[in-house]
Amino acid sequence: MTSSSRAMILGCGGPRLSVEEKQFFRAVQPWGFILFGRNIESLEQVKMLTGEMREAVGWQAPVLVDQEGGTVRRLRPPLVRDYPPAARIAALYAASPEAAREAAWISGRLMAGDLLPLGINVDCAPVLDIPPAPGAGFLADRTFGCDPDQVIAMAQAQADGLKAGGVLPVVKHMPGHGRGLLDSHKRLPVVDAPLALLRDRDFRPFREVTGIAMAMTCHVLFEAVDPDNPASASKKLVEEVMRGEIGFDGLIISDDISMNALSGDIATRARAVADAGLDIILHCNGDMPEMRAVAGQAPQLAGDALTRATTALASAPEADDSDLKALSRRFDALMDEKG
Repeated sequence: MTSSSRAMILGCGGPRLSVEEKQFFRAVQPWGFILFGRNIESLEQVKMLTGEMREAVGWQAPVLVDQEGGTVRRLRPPLVRDYPPAARIAALYAASPEAAREAAWISGRLMAGDLLPLGINVDCAPVLDIPPAPGAGFLADRTFGCDPDQVIAMAQAQADGLKAGGVLPVVKHMPGHGRGLLDSHKRLPVVDAPLALLRDRDFRPFREVTGIAMAMTCHVLFEAVDPDNPASASKKLVEEVMRGEIGFDGLIISDDISMNALSGDIATRARAVADAGLDIILHCNGDMPEMRAVAGQAPQLAGDALTRATTALASAPEADDSDLKALSRRFDALMDEKG
C-alpha cells in the first residue's frame, strides 16, 4: 500500500470509473474498494473495473465484495453458478456434520474461484452471527444456525475454503448481530441480553474461528456493554469486547456507514467510527458528495491500524490447484442428498 492510504474503503457509482472518480480516488487514496450489483455487468467488465480501481490508487489495493450465497450475492447466474444461503448448507449438519463442513468448505472454495480471476481478493463472509431462534431476525437465512458449535464449525470451513482459493475472508458482524432482529439498514437494533449470555453464545464464534485477519462490525446497540452507542461507534465495545474479551487482533472494518442504524450525517458517522477505534471506515453507496465527506474524516492509516492492514494483506495464501468443476459437482451432490 502507499504511505498515504487513508483508513477507508469506498464504492463507486457504476460499472466503470468516471473521470471524476478516478481523480478523486487518486487524490484521497482509499485503502480499498467494495463492489455491489450496480458495478457488475459481465466478468470481463468487472475485471476491467478492479484494474481501474487499483490503477487509480497506484497499488494492488484490496477489492471487496459481499458474496455469501442466497440473497447476498453481488455476482449471480449466469455470470457465476448459483449458491444457496448459509442456512441451507447448515441444514446438512443434523444428519452429517462432516458432510455439512465439506459443503461449507466447497462453497467458499468455489466462490473464491469466481472472485479471484476478476481481481476481487476479499470476500465479506462468512457470517458468524447466531440468531436466538431458527428464522428469527432479518439475518436468519444468512446464518449457519442457532448452535454456537455448529456455527463455529461451518463458518470455519467456509472461511478455510475461501482462503484455499486465495481470497481473504472478512467475518461478520462482530461482536454478533444475531439478537439484533431489526434490519440495521433501516433502524438501530437494540440487544438487551445480559453480558454473560452474549459471552457464552454470541461472542463465541468470533473468539473461536481461527486464522481470520479481518472482521466487520455490526450497527447494533448492546445495552449490557454500552447503552449509548452502537458497536461500530462504541470505543467501549471495540476495546473491551472486540479487542478484549474476543481477543481479535486483526483489522476491524465498520459495517457500511450509510446504513440508517447510525445517526447523524455521513461526516458525523465517519468521525464516530474513527473515534471508536475501528481501523477502517466502510462506505458503500458510491455517492460522491458522501465519499468526499468520508474522506474529510478518515485518518491516514498509521500505527497499529497500518500494521494490522499490512499483516492482513500479507496473510493471503496462493490459490490451491483444486478441480473446480469436480468440486461443483460434489457440492451439488451434497446438497441433493439433503433433498
